[in-house]
Formats: sequence, C-alpha cells, structure tokens
Amino acid sequence: MRLRKIRHTPVAVTELGFGGAVIGNLYDVTPESDARAAIDAAWASGIRYFDTAPHYGLGLSERRLGAALRDRPREEYVVSSKVGRLLVPNEQPRGADTEGFAVRDDLRRQWDFSRDGVLRSIEDTLRRTGLDRLDVVYLHDPDDHWEQAAQEAVPALVDLRDQGVIGAVGVGMNQSAMPARFLRETDLDVVMLAGRYTLLDQSGLDDVLPAARDLGRSVVAVGVFNSGLLARDRPALGMKYDYRDAPADLVRRASAIAEVCEQHGTTLPAAAIAFPYTHPAVVNVTLGMRDRAQVERNAELHRRPVPAGLWEHLRAEGLIRPDVPVPAAG
Repeated sequence: MRLRKIRHTPVAVTELGFGGAVIGNLYDVTPESDARAAIDAAWASGIRYFDTAPHYGLGLSERRLGAALRDRPREEYVVSSKVGRLLVPNEQPRGADTEGFAVRDDLRRQWDFSRDGVLRSIEDTLRRTGLDRLDVVYLHDPDDHWEQAAQEAVPALVDLRDQGVIGAVGVGMNQSAMPARFLRETDLDVVMLAGRYTLLDQSGLDDVLPAARDLGRSVVAVGVFNSGLLARDRPALGMKYDYRDAPADLVRRASAIAEVCEQHGTTLPAAAIAFPYTHPAVVNVTLGMRDRAQVERNAELHRRPVPAGLWEHLRAEGLIRPDVPVPAAG
C-alpha cells in the first residue's frame, strides 16, 4: 500500500489507516477474537498505520492493539495515540461506561493537558500497549482546554519530538476552526480531522485545510462515512449522520451522490474513502473497523480507482462545494 509522509517529519503512513475506537467496544461489544482478526486482516491488506487512544474503551483499544502488534517488526508500522484524558480509578463506579463504550467503568477519564499529564499519559499508553514508542501523538479533543493545551501540552510534545522520542505531533478534533488555530499558532505537524472533509461536509475548506496547505502541514481524515450515512451503496432513513439519526434532506443528498457514483462505475462508500485525497494536504484516511469482513471490504474499496471525472460531476450538480480541488487522477 502506498505511503505518504507527514510533511517535515520522518513519519510515513499508509494511505489507509486502522482506527481503534471500535475495537475498544464503541457502542457495542467487539469480541476479542473479532478485534484480533480485524488487526490481522489490516496487516494482511497492507495497512501499516494504526491509531488508538486511552479514551477508546478506557484503555481496551490500546491493550488490544498493542497485543496484536507486539510481535511484528516495529520498524514496519506506525502507531499513534492521544493525550488529554488520563485514566484514573473511578471512586463511584456504576458498572458501565457512560461515554459510548461497552466496558466496565472501573476507571474514569480525567481531563489533563498539563505537561505532567501529557508525560504520564504517554507512559500509561506505552505500558498498556507494551510498545517501545509512539510514532505520532495527538492532543485529543482540546475544545474546552485551548490555553493549557497550547501553552503546556504542545510544548511538552514538541520537546519529545525534537528529542526524537516521538516522530510527529498533532491534534485530533471533530471541528475544523480550532485545529486551524493550532496550526497557525503552535508547532504542530498534523491534524486528525473528524468528519469535516467528507462528501457531505466540506467545512474544513473554510479554515484548517487552507492552513495546512499554506504552512506545509498534513491532515489525516477520519469519520469519512459521517457515522454511517456514506457507508452503504444506497443510503436510507434511519442511518446515522454525525452520531445521530440522519435528517431526511441529508439522506436525499447522499442518495443523489450515490446515483452520480453509479454513473461513473463506482459506489458511494468507495467515493467517500477516496474523496479526502482531493485535497493535497490529506495524507491518510483512517477507518474504524470492527472485524475481518469490514477490513477486507474497506481495503478493497480503497484499491478500486475512482474516476477523476466524478468530482467534477458532483461539483457541477451542486452536490459538493465548488471550491473542492479537482485532482488530476482518481
């Protein structure tokens, strides 16, 4: 699988990445055997970029990912995790996590973007994964913590990068305005942009994507299916968009995009995976995948060429923004 470099860093990631939220039991239990089979299938498909976070299943995702990768050649893959949420003992457990993961709540999340919190979080992640290092570390959802994240967390991570302890420093968020500010005001290398540069939402063109282009930084696109609405050949009412039931107007728009895709000999999910690469700052699309079948399907969709004329057709129909860059090839 083709590699793309995170600009101005030694880190190169495969075009397709494995997102570890679902193997942390996002929304529902993922059996241990399915999680391991998904990671094994990702490796077999050529995926060599794996993303996780303490938040995902209160450490479950990190433990599962580390166990599956531990005996593979370390120089052959890239792992990213995140800081900002420390896992601490839960003094008042109720039996189940309340933040979307089907796990026990013996631990709880504690926001902490201090220098000490960052260092402790990385140490805890290395312990849970059993890995010797992290290649990329992202600030995780610092929406309400700009000051501490910018003044303490970023300098701490930059110091580690400059010492060669980690390869690249980034921020991962579900919005685009604050990541753009991080790029313009701090020394970050990469943004993990969730759901803001997709076939249904190109708001990243208003701020973070121009900032990345102007500054020579990179973007990893996640949430490209917008929680599921773009994941099937034909969208339907009852599917999810940004974690909620999709409004009828968005279902109609997704269906119209699907029809244009069919005219070009491709499918809506294949186009959804390919679309972020229309912007030159995007180096990777990372997908959450729960089992072997999902991995094999998405890897095959990624391998299928999407005709470059599709994007121009969608622009002409008003189904994507007119300022979406049109690539020279699919």
